[in-house]
Amino acid sequence: MDVYRRRTGGAGRTRARRAAVAAALAGGLLLAGCSGGTGADRTAARDSGKGAPHAPAPGVPAPAPGAPDGRQRPGAEGQHDEAREAPPAGHLSTFALDVDTASYGYARRTLADGRLPAPDTVRPEEFVNSFRQSYPKPEGDGFSVTIDGARTPAPDWSLVRVGLATRPADRHGERPPAALTFVVDISGSMAEPGRLDLVKESLGVLTDQLRDDDSIALVTFSDEAETRLPMTRVEGNRDRVHDVVDALETTASTNVEAGVTTGYDTAVEGHRKGATNRVVLLSDALANTGETEAEAILERIADERRAYGITLFGVGVGSEYGDALMERLADKGDGHTTYVSTSEQARKVFVDQLPAHIELRARDAKAQVAFDPETVETHRLIGYDNRRVADEDFRDDRVDGGEVGPGHQVTALYAVKTRPGALDRGGRLATATVRWLDPASRAPHERSGALAAGALGGRLWDDGTAPGLRVAAVAAYFADSLRGGELPGAPSGTELAERAGALARTTESAVVEQLAESIRQANRLRG
Repeated sequence: MDVYRRRTGGAGRTRARRAAVAAALAGGLLLAGCSGGTGADRTAARDSGKGAPHAPAPGVPAPAPGAPDGRQRPGAEGQHDEAREAPPAGHLSTFALDVDTASYGYARRTLADGRLPAPDTVRPEEFVNSFRQSYPKPEGDGFSVTIDGARTPAPDWSLVRVGLATRPADRHGERPPAALTFVVDISGSMAEPGRLDLVKESLGVLTDQLRDDDSIALVTFSDEAETRLPMTRVEGNRDRVHDVVDALETTASTNVEAGVTTGYDTAVEGHRKGATNRVVLLSDALANTGETEAEAILERIADERRAYGITLFGVGVGSEYGDALMERLADKGDGHTTYVSTSEQARKVFVDQLPAHIELRARDAKAQVAFDPETVETHRLIGYDNRRVADEDFRDDRVDGGEVGPGHQVTALYAVKTRPGALDRGGRLATATVRWLDPASRAPHERSGALAAGALGGRLWDDGTAPGLRVAAVAAYFADSLRGGELPGAPSGTELAERAGALARTTESAVVEQLAESIRQANRLRG
C-alpha cells in the first residue's frame, strides 16, 4: 500500500469539506467534561464562591491540613501557619485527580443501543465529571478549591461536593509545541461504522487545526504494528499527513500490545525537548492477539513515562469497547480517556480538547479531604475506586497522581453522615486540599478550602441549591444505580428522570437533557 500516494480529486473535495468543518467549529463549545459552561453552570456561578482558595466558610478559618507529624511542609503554597492535628483514622479521604469521561460516554451509547451497561464499566466519577461546573478560575497556574453541599432526604445524610479547577488556556496565546504520536487501531472490528471512519475524519480535521511548529507521527496496528509516518513537523507537510490518514484501511486482528509498544518507540525516537510529547491511542481496545492482559503493556508505558514524560490520551470508539483495558492504560500513562460515538463528539474532542489541552497545568495532582470527627460520623467517596491513594502518601511526591491540563475541572462527591444535631451546633465539617507539582520545576504547591457545618442547611433538591450540585448529584445517583448500589437518599428511577428533566428545562442545557434521556432509557430497560 502506497501511504504517500497523491490526493485524488475526491480526496481534494474531502479536504475542502474538512476546512469548512474546521472553520465552523473553531469557536464551538467543548465536549462536556472538558468544555465551556452549560446553563446549569452559568446559574451555579452565583453559588460558586464557597470554599474558594483562601476564602473560608463564614466564621471558619481554612488552614490546610498539617503534615502527618503536625508540622507545615516548606515550599507548599497555600498553607497557613496554624497547624492542625490530623483527624483520626477513617476521617481522611485521598485520591489522585481524574478527568476521564469515557465511562459515561460508553454508557450512553450502550443504553441507546438497547442494553444496560455492565456494572464494572460504570465509574461514577466519570459520570459526574462529564458535566461542566462553574468553579472560580484560579490565579496563576494552580487550582481553585470549591467545597459545598446539601442535605439529602435520608436522615443525617448529605452530599458534599469538592470542586477543583485550573485556569483555561488562552486559545490565542503561547503554548509549547506539541509532538503527538497517534496510534490507530485498523483491525477488522474497526470496520464497523463509527469506528475507523470516525477516526479518519477526526484526524483529518485535527491536522488542519495544529500549528506549524507542532509535530505529528502515525502508527497503525492490527495483528502487527507499523509506523506509517515518523515524527514530522506540520509546517509544509499537511498534505502528506492527510495522504497517510486517507490511506488507512481495516485489516486483521487487534494486537494492542504491538500498537502501544511501537507507538511509544516512535514517540521516543521523535521526542522533542521543550514540547508536550503525547501518545494518542484510538481504538475499540478489544485486544485478541499478542499480549492481551494489561500488566505487560502497562509496564512499558510506565518506563517511557518516567524516562521521557510522555503521557497517554485514550480515545475509545465502537459499540463493543474494551473499557477496562483503555482506562488502565491511560491511568498508567498519566493521561485520561474519553469515548466518542458520533462525528460531533469526535470533532469536539480533536478540534477543541486536544489542541487546547496540550499544555499541562499540574503533574501528580492529588486531593485530600479531612472530615471533622466531631461533626462527621462517616463518609463515602462516590467512585474513584481505581484512583484511591493511601492517606500517608498525600505529600509523598514519589507517588503518582493525576496529570491535569488547562481548563480542566475535577469534581468529587461524598455521601456524608453527620452526627445528630451537628449541623445545628456549627463548627467545621471538612477541609479539602489539593497538592500538585509544577510541570516544569516539579516544585510542590497546595491550595485548600473549608466547609462549615452550617453551610449544609439547604436541601439537595430545593431550587435554592446550586444547579451544578444538583446535576452532579443526578449523575452520581444514576451511575450508582447502574452498578446496583444504593446511595443514601437515592431517588427512584422515575423520580431521578424527573429531576434531570426539570434541571434540563431550568438550565436550558442540552447535555443535561441527554442525561435525562439516558435515565429514561435505563428505566425502560429495567421494566
